[in-house]
Formats: sequence, C-alpha cells, structure tokens
Amino acid sequence: MKKEIITSRKNPLLQLTRKLLSSRSARQKEGLFAADGTKLLEEAIRFYPGLDTVILSEGVEVPELPDHVRLVEVPRDVMASISPMEAPQGALFLCKLPKPQPFAPQPGMLILDGIQDPGNVGTILRTADALDVSVVLLEGCADPWNWKTVRSSMGAVFRTPVLHSDWETVRTACKAAGIPIGVTALSDRAVDIRGADLGTMALVIGSEGQGVRKEILESADAELIIPMNPHCESLNAAIAAAIVMWQIRAAR
Repeated sequence: MKKEIITSRKNPLLQLTRKLLSSRSARQKEGLFAADGTKLLEEAIRFYPGLDTVILSEGVEVPELPDHVRLVEVPRDVMASISPMEAPQGALFLCKLPKPQPFAPQPGMLILDGIQDPGNVGTILRTADALDVSVVLLEGCADPWNWKTVRSSMGAVFRTPVLHSDWETVRTACKAAGIPIGVTALSDRAVDIRGADLGTMALVIGSEGQGVRKEILESADAELIIPMNPHCESLNAAIAAAIVMWQIRAAR
C-alpha cells in the first residue's frame, strides 16, 4: 500500500482531524469521526467497514489495511500536536459515520436518557457488547463518536450498532409492540429489580445528575431500584447500567 508523508501541521487532513476530535458538529457535517490508539485501530480494521484514513507516527506498524484506506505517516512531534492523548500511541484514524438505523423495539433493551459523560456512555456500550444487550441513546446523551466515548467503549462501537432515537418514538413503538417500559428511580414506588421480569421490558437509565426525565418517569410502566446500603445515595450511571444489563441477561 502506498504511504503518504505529511510533515506540515497545517496540512488540510491534519486540520480536519483536529476538528473531528473536538467538535460534534464537525463530525456531523463531514460524516466522519476520529479516534486514537493502536489497539482501537486494530479493532476498526477487523470489524468496521467504514475505516477511511489512518495516520501513523514514523516507525509505528499496524496490521495490513484494506485497499480503500488512505495511509499517512507523520513525524512524532506532529502526531503529538494532533493527538488528544498526553502520551500518544502513534495512531490516529478517521472513519465514516454509520448510516442511521430506524428504532425497532426489543424486550430486554437498554435506553439511555441524557447520559452526558462520554466515559460513561462508552463503558455502557462496552458492557452491552459483552452481555449482548441492545442500547438506544435518547436526546441529550454524549456523542458515541466522541474520541473519549470510542476509547471508553474499547472498540464496541465498531462491533455493534449504535442506535439513536427520541423519547416519543421509543414510547410509541414500545407501546405498539406491547413492551412495557421500566425506569430506574429512587422513589417509594420503585420495586427491587431482582423481582421484576427485566427480560420482557425496555429499561431506561437516567442522567448522572438528574436521573430519568419527569416525562419518561410519568409514562413508564414500572419504577425499579437497585438495592444498596441505605447510606449510599446512588450509583455511577455506567455501574447502574451494568447491573441492570446483568439482570436482563439473567432473565433470558
């Protein structure tokens, strides 16, 4: 494969890469996202057909690339000026955004409402990939194509579809399909998740600070709680999602 050599930090490809790493609107405009790291690049090579461009530091080797992928080499100091990592691994790569897929309700799926931390979203997607649970991101969630989300997912975004929808679409589709919606909530009405048939429901996990939105809470069919020590107020959203997904898997 032919390798291009780029030495200027003002090169259009490198300027584009910086924008994709920092801006959700740029990713949407260009139809591309950028990610960092040799391990993630290996996952993209294996699983993601939308891999578009690979940028390597001089001396860094990666597995053989598909024929359609552009390969670029840059000096180490140039890589350091582009990479968002304090200690770059020497590999940046661009991928095409996947085409949006219509929402299709499934029992035993997880719905994320307003989870804004990219690390939490990525960790949830990684766990969902491991436990074979479908995940839908509602409005207000972190961009799954943010480099931090991609990194936290450990390549799960390359292996399984990342679905988006809005609450009204999800609510209407689940009702039509006869799938009850359960929400995690800290309320007197909430029942222990161990006593609920999570395998038949669609489960909503709310944002880190606010929990599930009021409109979702009011229209849900069940409120559920993860039992914990009384002196503990709450769990990290990614941990709560992992527990819920384990219960979903156990209910199958």
